[in-house]
Amino acid sequence: MKSPRAVNVSKVERVDDLGGRVGGLDLNLGQRHHHSQVEIKTTDAPQPVAKFSQGVRKGNILQVAGQVAFDPKTGEIVGTTVAEQTRQTFANLHAVLAAGGASIDDVVMIRVYLTDTAHFAELNEVYGEFVTEPAPARTTVYVGLPAGLLVEIDALAVVD
Repeated sequence: MKSPRAVNVSKVERVDDLGGRVGGLDLNLGQRHHHSQVEIKTTDAPQPVAKFSQGVRKGNILQVAGQVAFDPKTGEIVGTTVAEQTRQTFANLHAVLAAGGASIDDVVMIRVYLTDTAHFAELNEVYGEFVTEPAPARTTVYVGLPAGLLVEIDALAVVD
């Protein structure tokens, strides 16, 4: 039997000992599973302005595209502060997660994109309103966003 590639799970001799799964992730690396990729769409989140999906689900993995503070009904930016925009961004994120059969509790990774390092503390305060323990892993980077936008957030969920 071929040993699994780069799988580091303590006290596990073989992937077979786990039934091929660890933490909801499929570890049958020697076998190809042919889950279809499904585009996730909802009118409760802003429609993409370019050629990408609001979210994509393949098997139990759901990737939500970067969400920003656009009101899904008007297309206008909601709020002028990081706090206001973060709340709208999370509302949009929640809508896409729900459309894909997930919730914030299924999220294992969040990436936050801010336009200014001075906004970090304000973001963290609001972030705590939406994320519960155990908190997902998170990366925060500083980027340029279209005029008026201060924050963008994407998420990766594993649905049980």
